[in-house]
Amino acid sequence: MPERDVHSLHGTRGDVLTAISDGMVALLKEYYGRGPTQAKTYYQDDLVVCLLRGGFTRVEQTLLDGGRGDAVIQQRMEFQDVMRERFEAVVEHATGRRVIGFMSGNQQSPDMICEVFVLAPSDLVDDHEVPAGRG
Repeated sequence: MPERDVHSLHGTRGDVLTAISDGMVALLKEYYGRGPTQAKTYYQDDLVVCLLRGGFTRVEQTLLDGGRGDAVIQQRMEFQDVMRERFEAVVEHATGRRVIGFMSGNQQSPDMICEVFVLAPSDLVDDHEVPAGRG
């Protein structure tokens, strides 16, 4: 019998990890017109980390080739901030737990996107520290 994640309301641990990876790729594909070519999600205790590879658009690749990598990273960081609620919804749906923290990072070589989510409850965050509507 597959191992159930004690924090998940939605199936086996593998189901949760797959739902997060697939959901993140689908969102990026929908909004960028092209999605990452690889995704791997890790879920331990109150932490979810999703690593994504590939998926630079033609515009981004042209900027990278032209030495404007900083502009690509900045644009992606702005995009990820705007997409925060959508990304959190993917994780919350898959895990059945509330996201109370989100951090995002990008690098160019090798190209990687890292999305980090902190879930409630967490021993690291007291209830009074969670902004209204986030806990």
